[in-house]
Amino acid sequence: MENKVKVSRVGMKLTQQELAAKVGVTRQTISLIEKGTYNPSLNLCLEICYAVHKTLDDVFWIEKGED
Repeated sequence: MENKVKVSRVGMKLTQQELAAKVGVTRQTISLIEKGTYNPSLNLCLEICYAVHKTLDDVFWIEKGED
């Protein structure tokens, strides 16, 4: 799953470890979310958004491609 977690995190000058501590997960979980290999729960998505001061749309919205 594509997302803008890394861009948002770097924009807030947070390390993966710092973001993980803010949202209550491991650094490895943040890494997997940023790589798109782990789909976080809605609750975790919201916690990440609150931590980086962005909306859900800003961080996780993906435009549907043309068929």
